[in-house]
Amino acid sequence: METRAVAKYIRITPRKVRIVLDLIRGKNVAEAFAILKFTPKAGADVVEKVLRSAVANAENNFDMDADKLFVKTAYADQGPTLKRIHPRSRGQAFKILKRTSHVTIVVDEKN
Repeated sequence: METRAVAKYIRITPRKVRIVLDLIRGKNVAEAFAILKFTPKAGADVVEKVLRSAVANAENNFDMDADKLFVKTAYADQGPTLKRIHPRSRGQAFKILKRTSHVTIVVDEKN
């Protein structure tokens, strides 16, 4: 039985979040929290929050043991992009793309 948690429309690029997700994929939950605590990346806080939610879902909804949980899958998909304009010289304008992410973490019990 696997449980998941999804955070949508997070204002960080999926590319930055994927770097952090690669660190915790396949690890047990306690080890994943330790890694996230000492990872100096912008996405670490977001991923930790989603992981806490996935563990809480497993404990409360499916009566799983938190000590036996591990990160089965973790991925970040691209959400909608906010398009902004930055004025430049001689009447030009450059686009600024503010990307968003949908972060999904699936946890499961080890047998």
